[in-house]
Amino acid sequence: MAWSALRASPLRSLLTVLGIVIGNASVIILVGIGQGTQKLANEQLDSLGSNVLFVVPGDGRRRSSAARPRTLVLEDAEAIASQVPSVRRVAPQISSNQIIRVEGRSTSVPVYGVTPEFLLVRQFDVERGHFIAQSDFDGSRSVVVLGSALASKLSPGADPLGQRIRIGTSSFVVIGVMEEKGSFFGENQDEVAYVPLSTMVNRITGRDPTYGVSLTFVSVEANDQSKVNAANFQITNLLRQRHKIPDSGEDDFVVRTQKEAAAIVTTITGGLTILLGSIGGVSLLVGGVGIMNIMLVAVSERTAEVGLRKALGARRRDVLLQFLIEAAVLASMGGIIGSGLGLGAVTLVAAVTPLPAFVGPGTVVLAVGVSGGIGVFFGVVPARRAARLDPIAALRRL
Repeated sequence: MAWSALRASPLRSLLTVLGIVIGNASVIILVGIGQGTQKLANEQLDSLGSNVLFVVPGDGRRRSSAARPRTLVLEDAEAIASQVPSVRRVAPQISSNQIIRVEGRSTSVPVYGVTPEFLLVRQFDVERGHFIAQSDFDGSRSVVVLGSALASKLSPGADPLGQRIRIGTSSFVVIGVMEEKGSFFGENQDEVAYVPLSTMVNRITGRDPTYGVSLTFVSVEANDQSKVNAANFQITNLLRQRHKIPDSGEDDFVVRTQKEAAAIVTTITGGLTILLGSIGGVSLLVGGVGIMNIMLVAVSERTAEVGLRKALGARRRDVLLQFLIEAAVLASMGGIIGSGLGLGAVTLVAAVTPLPAFVGPGTVVLAVGVSGGIGVFFGVVPARRAARLDPIAALRRL
């Protein structure tokens, strides 16, 4: 009977479920994007390896180059490499945004001053040519390795190897192109340039007369995963001694492990997913209000039908159940249609963007169930009004 009543007014039924459709699709899409963001961030962290640590100057907050604390210097990185027994490799790094020019084209990109160990510690690969060698670092040679996207931008349709480009006011020779890596914590690793750290200091950033060579951060590779905590402890003690920090003083550096970074990312992206899902949930509530309004109108239009059913012996709970079922069917239909549209949109996002958006079956089932529950909740008021109609007064509408 509920299904027949809904089929009697198909256009009105469709418009009634439209709010639920939009709300459910919004929930699916937003949750899928949130979960995809979390998956992408975790994949990027996993690509670093489980035994990688990062040493950051100051309190670890991201700052501009001018505001960055000068509490981590090249001598600190050299001390970690030589004095910490649980460490295999150390890769100090300096970052600076610079203008790169070639054949009339110019662009502003991050330039990384690195050592040859960078390639092994960060698990990056070279697509063409070769990476910075120890001889390049020792001789402060003017050589540069380009990210894949930057190479395509500077030399569209041509091989950039051997090409001369200008970084700032100095000329460099391109010796390699990196494999595509994607973004890492909001920075596209394919649109950066790598030069020897010694060259970076001598030709681009300069050496601070007071602090020496100040580093942006240091990547450290522990001997294996079981040595990560030991490396963290030993690095912290070593740097506190080098920086002459008293026992009660706070560190002027931060040591982060890959697991700690992953936990932070999971917390942030998990909160983002909940926030996005809540925004979509508001749309569901709006759809529920729409169902209640339409059902109230339906009760007024079908007063005679209710009076006739009661006159033939229908009890209050029978009428109540009928209208509740109609509301639940409307909301569930909207949930199913909305979930289908949402899944299609999530699949499209995953196909055309680098974001691996996805939604688990449990989320879809929960969304449809919540939609049905909203229909029942907002259908209670019109159902109770129909159930309380006086059959004598209702029959007057015949």
